[in-house]
Amino acid sequence: MREFPSRLTHQPIFYPVANREYATQIARDWNTKDSSFAGYVTKFSVQDSHLALYDPHTVGSATHVEYWIPAEELPRFNASIQGTISVESGYFGEGFKGFIPDGFGLKGKDAVAQFVTMTRAWDYSRMDFVCEVATNRKAFYLNFLFWSQFDFNALGINHQQRDSTIDRLREAWDFNHIDVPLPVASHG
Repeated sequence: MREFPSRLTHQPIFYPVANREYATQIARDWNTKDSSFAGYVTKFSVQDSHLALYDPHTVGSATHVEYWIPAEELPRFNASIQGTISVESGYFGEGFKGFIPDGFGLKGKDAVAQFVTMTRAWDYSRMDFVCEVATNRKAFYLNFLFWSQFDFNALGINHQQRDSTIDRLREAWDFNHIDVPLPVASHG
């Protein structure tokens, strides 16, 4: 959570936006309908001296302000980020499967199956629960906001049980001393 990934060949420009309203619109209204079915609003600070190298571009209404960072300049942009990048909110489309791990007890499971597995794991082995969080931290980080919003009632997990599992996941994350904090989940 200290830098943005390299651009893909079909992404010659990185487009950080200048305000939360526009970021939310992209995450909620556009990203949830594409191939990943998820959109995240992130927050980060960049050195003013570096950001001054780029002109802001208004690409619609007055709130649609973004910077155009050529892909080859992204490493320099990343180096100018102060602190870490935090995830402020997440939005998920119907086709969201989440990050699917390739190891341990969550191997091959989508985000819903992962949460059901973790909820049940707490009852039979708290050590396995904590170890799973440590081993598959990427899945936990990327799926955490989805889990906090999803209605698992049809799978036999009521809202109170879901919220308890969310709290236990956060405790296991902290217990494992993972440097990047989990996003702040609002239950319900």
